[in-house]
Order: sequence, then C-alpha cells, then structure tokens
Amino acid sequence: MTLQGLAALSNSIFSGLEIAGTQNELGLAQNPGRRECLLLIDGMGLAALEKYGKQFPIFQQVNSLPSLTSHFPSTTATNLSSLGTGVLPGVHGMLGYTVRVPRSGEPGRLLNSLKWDERVDPVIWQSVPTLFERASAQGVNVSHVAAKRYEGSGFTQAALRGAKYIGANQIEDIVKAGIGAMEPENSFAYLYINHLDHAGHEDGVGSENWLIALDVVATLITQLRDRLPKGTRLWITADHGMINAGEKIVLGQDNPLMADVTLVGGEPRARHIYLRQGSVNESVLRWQEFLANRASVYSKADAIAAGLFGEQVSIDSHDRLGDLIAIPNGEVVLVDPFRVKEESKMVGHHGGLVESETAIPLLFHQN
Repeated sequence: MTLQGLAALSNSIFSGLEIAGTQNELGLAQNPGRRECLLLIDGMGLAALEKYGKQFPIFQQVNSLPSLTSHFPSTTATNLSSLGTGVLPGVHGMLGYTVRVPRSGEPGRLLNSLKWDERVDPVIWQSVPTLFERASAQGVNVSHVAAKRYEGSGFTQAALRGAKYIGANQIEDIVKAGIGAMEPENSFAYLYINHLDHAGHEDGVGSENWLIALDVVATLITQLRDRLPKGTRLWITADHGMINAGEKIVLGQDNPLMADVTLVGGEPRARHIYLRQGSVNESVLRWQEFLANRASVYSKADAIAAGLFGEQVSIDSHDRLGDLIAIPNGEVVLVDPFRVKEESKMVGHHGGLVESETAIPLLFHQN
C-alpha cells in the first residue's frame, strides 16, 4: 500500500517544524513562518470534489497538490490514527470501525473505535506516541479544534492525544479557534469537521443535503484563508471518500457465508470476519466462491502478506485482525445481521479500496 497518505502528510508537516524522528516524505517546502494549520474534512473524496467542487469558488482559489491515498481500511478511525501517529495501520493497530478485543471471551466483544469501551484503556490499545505529543514535548504549540463532544473521548485519547483541545461546534467558533491557535510562532493546529461525512452517510454523495454540507465546508475554508495570521500555511485534506450503495448483501443466518462465523466486525465496505478455530481455509474458499467478483476476500495471513495494513503488522494488530477480510468491489455492501436497519438505510459508505473511497485531495494556501 502507498505511503502517500495521511501518515506521510503529518510526518512531512511536522518535519518542517523540526520534530525529531519525522521525515518530509512529500517533499514540502520549508515555511519560515512556522505556523501550520491542517484542516481535515471527513469524507471529502477527490472524485466527489472534482465533480461537485466547481460550484464553490474557493476550491479553484486554493492550490491543488498531488492527491493522497487513504490507508486501508478507508475509514475515519484508521486514517485519523495514521495522521495522529505518523505510522501505518499495522503499527498503530486502529484497524477499522470495529474489531474484536483479543482475549475477551467467545465469541468475544467488538471495540467500536469511535464510540469506545470504558473497559479498554485507549493509551494501552494505541501505544504509539502521537506526533502531537512529540511536538508538544519539543516546544511546538499544538492545538486540536473539533466538536466539543470529542474532547476526552477514547478515540481522541488513543489517536490524537497530546494537543490542547479546543471545543468548537459552529463554523465561526472553529475559525476563531484556528486563528488563536496560529498566533504564536512555532504552532500547529489540527481542525476537524464531519458535516460532509454525515450527509453522505445519510443521503448519499451528490444529494441536496451533501451539497449543503459542502457549502458549509467551502465557507469554512474561505474564512480560514482570509483570516489566518500571516505566515500560516493552510493544508486541506480528507480521511476518505465515499460510494453510494448499490447491491446490499445481508450476512444473516440464512446466508451460507455465515457457516463457522462467530463475530462480524469492520463495516459494510471492509469486513473483519471472525471464525471458529480451524475453519479459515474452508471459509475463505466459501466466501470467494459465493462473492466471486463482487468482493476481494483474504485470509488474515494473505491480507498481511499483501501489505493491506502496511509493511509492518504488530503482534497486537495481528491479534485484532479478522480471520477473514472481505472488501467489496463496485458499490456492493456487506450488511451486519445485527445492524441491518442502521446499515441498510445508509446511502453513502466507505472503507474499501475503490478509487472514489481512497483518493483524497491535498489543497494548500499560504497566508
């Protein structure tokens, strides 16, 4: 898998702030102003931006750099963890929306990476020091601006710890917080907004609701461009894109795929499937034959060998991965039998390897 994702971007930005152990993988120019502001728009895929972005002037007014590629799975928990740590999923161990907690009994319980579980210590679960922690320890003013509800969450503690958290729910509050965070020299601010992702899940990419959300995003970018202090570099990117669902395959008990399945993790476009001991080879063949060209199906060993989670896979990551990894092609989604209502009504999905999910923009403006 390519390294030119959010791990490479965050490493490159922090390298410009001279953080030890980072590398300028993207070859970014130096910034004498030493003020770096990174705005992440959840769900703003490159394909959708190219199709609909022309309606909003700001997207032609900022600079477009070579696009990035979402790490696998192309989902928020995994990619924000790569941004926060600067390492690939196999190392940080945030391997999807839900994964099984090792040694949690049979069939075990799933950890929802975004909602968390108070029985799991986030710093132990994701033990790689974050770039935010490292930069703060080396004298950089590091800020994290996002909705108030995320402050102190398990996910924030796991993937994005180490920054001064500034809760901001409204666009004007986000802009004000970003301006304040950039006032000191030698500063980094991470700004996050998920309006577009929410609209995409609810009504689909290109829907009226989605376009309204893209307008909100355009307003935010415009205000940041116009108001951030001199010497600030504004980076704008995303964690993933999205597809609108086509065929829906429910993994119910009457589905032959479910023989030997003990637990269904992941999400509809990137499934971690946990199996009864000794049934992996048979199950992989069953899934491959049933789904044919509708999905790519890997055993855990084959997924690791293929580098889906990066060149390195830690012992913890190995233990959390599904015994079988199923990645739908096209617009197919694999619906969890215990979340049929919730997952079936969602229009937009992500997590897989289709280009509209994985290609993400990198936009830039220098104040």
